[in-house]
Amino acid sequence: MNFAVLVFPGSNCDIDCYKAVEDTIGQPVDYVWHTETDLSKYDCILVPGGFSYGDYLRCGAIARFAPVMGALVKAAAEGKYVLGICNGFQILTEAGLLPGALMRNNSLKFRCHQALLKVENANTPFTSEYNQGELIHIPIAHGEGNYYCDAETLAEMQANGQIVFRYEAGNNPNGSIDDIAGVSNKAGNVLGMMPHPERAVSELLGSADGKRMFTSILSTWREKHGAAVIG
Repeated sequence: MNFAVLVFPGSNCDIDCYKAVEDTIGQPVDYVWHTETDLSKYDCILVPGGFSYGDYLRCGAIARFAPVMGALVKAAAEGKYVLGICNGFQILTEAGLLPGALMRNNSLKFRCHQALLKVENANTPFTSEYNQGELIHIPIAHGEGNYYCDAETLAEMQANGQIVFRYEAGNNPNGSIDDIAGVSNKAGNVLGMMPHPERAVSELLGSADGKRMFTSILSTWREKHGAAVIG
């Protein structure tokens, strides 16, 4: 299975994503610069966190127009897996690949600490090795993670199972509507989340709860493609 980690000017979690793939599932992974226009060789594309284009205008607003985004939209339409983390989540909403928008944290402060998440949908390519309703520890690091959508969109996402992660009750760090920490598209192959699973792949990092996101992706892909599980 081939992974791509997109790199925009200002990305700073690209190495974390690369190392997470390398360390958790040992699959081929490449850094892909924002000027690339062909992602056809990749089965999963990771859109990492950071401050793409310095967060000028607003987070993800400029990255949304990078040349690689046309290829990313095409890959998503083809059913390939796309995972946007933090700034990557913001980019995916700006590009229309996911509903809603990310606003300033209601505290108006940058929040950087461990967060307690509830797995609301364990039936996605990204969460198949979690249990429904499981509580996991995944760190956050963002100033604009306050997820918002209108009431109609929220009701539709609730009905479709598109809310994949919520902050556990009473632990919402940014004011997100309905305690939302991560959402998917209707097809389920595109996921955006503000917490950083790539920073939670070893107990040495404070939690290994993010590791199963990467093993979920690989096992789901192998099941879909009839590939033998190795190791």
